[in-house]
Formats: sequence, structure tokens, C-alpha cells
Amino acid sequence: MISPAPWVPATSVRLDAGAPAVGLPAPPTAIPHITYFKRFRMEIDLNDLPPVPALPGGFVWVPWSDSLVEAHAAVKFRSFEDEIDAGVFPSLSNYNGCFYLMSEIRRKRGFLPQATWLVKAPQDFCGTVQGVVERSRTGSIQNLGVTRPFRGQGLGTALLLRALHGFYRAGLGRAFLEVTAQNDGAVRLYRRLGFRCRKTLYKSVDAAGTLSTPGFLDD
Repeated sequence: MISPAPWVPATSVRLDAGAPAVGLPAPPTAIPHITYFKRFRMEIDLNDLPPVPALPGGFVWVPWSDSLVEAHAAVKFRSFEDEIDAGVFPSLSNYNGCFYLMSEIRRKRGFLPQATWLVKAPQDFCGTVQGVVERSRTGSIQNLGVTRPFRGQGLGTALLLRALHGFYRAGLGRAFLEVTAQNDGAVRLYRRLGFRCRKTLYKSVDAAGTLSTPGFLDD
């Protein structure tokens, strides 16, 4: 005997003509556009570092002080606002995000003042770097930035080496950082100073700027 009603899946509701679609799942929404960014985790041995180069004339080192959170945040914002990392990490694309990020770095248990520096030009602050000691007793470079008008003068190299020497003086043997693979200039700088790629990471960002969990591939 054939059933008078056609077979209906258990998760569906059979509708009579003209009946409202009660109980049916909503139609799928548009799939958000997702962009994948390739990043490298790079590490360095701190036991054979080159010396910290002298700053150009008129530039000075400014050591960490709790009163400088806003200065670090402002330099961080001006360094990253038009760069690819502002797309990878939306907090870098605006001052408020940079201030929050800098405040969180300061509150980390392993925050290391000896690895956290500003560079000041005659007119204003123009470079920043922050360092944190991970539980593994490895130094972690958080953000390294130089504002656009002051690039090409060796400030990035000087800031990075100043932070690395801070890790070394704190008794650490290794340090690491992460860099977006498309940032060719930064990757070249890190390789020149002795960093080597240890992992490749893929981070995805949807159209709303939401960062997903990264994937890891050992190199």
C-alpha cells in the first residue's frame, strides 16, 4: 500500500498549500568574505647578538615609564595605521585599539621594561618596541614600529636590538616574534639580524575584522 503523503524528512515540516513556513530553518545568510594572512614565527639565539647601533644625531632613547603608555600607543598607531598588519589585527588600525593593546601588554605578568623602548626625534616620538617574557623563559617581541617619516634611518634595527639585549640581560637565551609574510622589508631585517623561521601560521579575518583561530605548520 502506498502512503497518501510523500515521505518527509524527520527534520522538516510538511506544509499544506498556502500555509506559513513555520518550523523551517531560516534561509542561509551570505557567507562572509574571509581573507587569509600568512605569518612567520621567527626565533633568534640571544647569545651572539650584534651590538646596538648608535641612533642618528638628534634622536634619543627613552626607557620605559608607566607614564608613557599613551606615547607608545600613539607611535604604534601611526606606525601601523596604513600597513598590512592593521588588516590582520584591527586593533592596530585606530588609536583606541592601540591604547588598549598597550595597556594589556603592560599588565602582562612577564612584561619586561628593559626590552620596552621609545625613540624620540627632535619633534616627537617616532619608534616603539615592547618585550614580554613568556612562561617558557623565552623573550617575545610584541610590536616593533617606526613612523613613516623616520623610516630608512636604521631605527627599526636599533629598536629591535635594544629589546633583544634587554632580554639577554634578563637572563634569557632565546627570543621570538611573528611577522606577516607579505611584509618583505621586515622579514629581510629579521633574517639579517639572525632570526630564523620556525613556524608558518595562517590567520583568517572576515569582512567585519574578526580574527579566527590560527593554524600552524612546522617548517
